[in-house]
Parts: sequence; structure tokens; C-alpha cells
Amino acid sequence: MAGHRIFTTSLADIHALYVAKVERQGHTRAEVDEVLRWLTGYDQEGLERVLADGTDLQTFFAQAPAMNPNTGLITGVVCGIRVEEIQDPLMQQIRWMDKLVDELARGKRMTSILREPKAPAAR
Repeated sequence: MAGHRIFTTSLADIHALYVAKVERQGHTRAEVDEVLRWLTGYDQEGLERVLADGTDLQTFFAQAPAMNPNTGLITGVVCGIRVEEIQDPLMQQIRWMDKLVDELARGKRMTSILREPKAPAAR
């Protein structure tokens, strides 16, 4: 069974669209890169390498050093679909990325975008 065509789209193409989107709202490429590094565990050098190599999204996520353990905290709707209900793991990862960049473009604070589990209440 063939995958969705987004799977073979290069990260560089998507990244350029993300950067344009957030720059229109007064944000920066550095912030987009921070979100992608948080999600996937790539360092900046690794991220630059996959962008330069034209790596597709399927390979980008398959070779991600370490998906953030807090990705389960990413919830909400992208393209009319709840990201937490997406069954295909790769499509879910792509939609997590979309969701985080959407939040950045909407001006959400970076501390909220880069989800951390709530600390237990002090006794």
C-alpha cells in the first residue's frame, strides 16, 4: 500500500512554508527550528543537514534521534482532524509538527508550545 504523498515531500519544502507562515506573524526561522528540534531530538547541525539534503518527511521522522517523550501532550485540531486520534504514526508525527508551528504562528508562548508535563502539586 502506498503512503500519502506528503510522506515523500521534502522537509526543506515544508520548512520554507513554515518559516514564511511564522514570519508573517512576526516570528523567526530560529523559533521554527527550536520547535522541530524539541519534537524530534535533532540538533541544529542535524536539522541543517536534512534540510540541505532534501530529506523527505518519512526519512526525517524515521531517523529522528529521539522523539520528545511529551508528544502525547500535543492535542487539538489540524485540518479538521484531532491530532491525538490519528492512527498512522507517521501522519500523526507530521500533524504534531503542523500543530506546533500553527501555535507558534498564532503567538502562543514558546514555554506552552514546548510542552512539559505538569509538576505534581506540592504538599
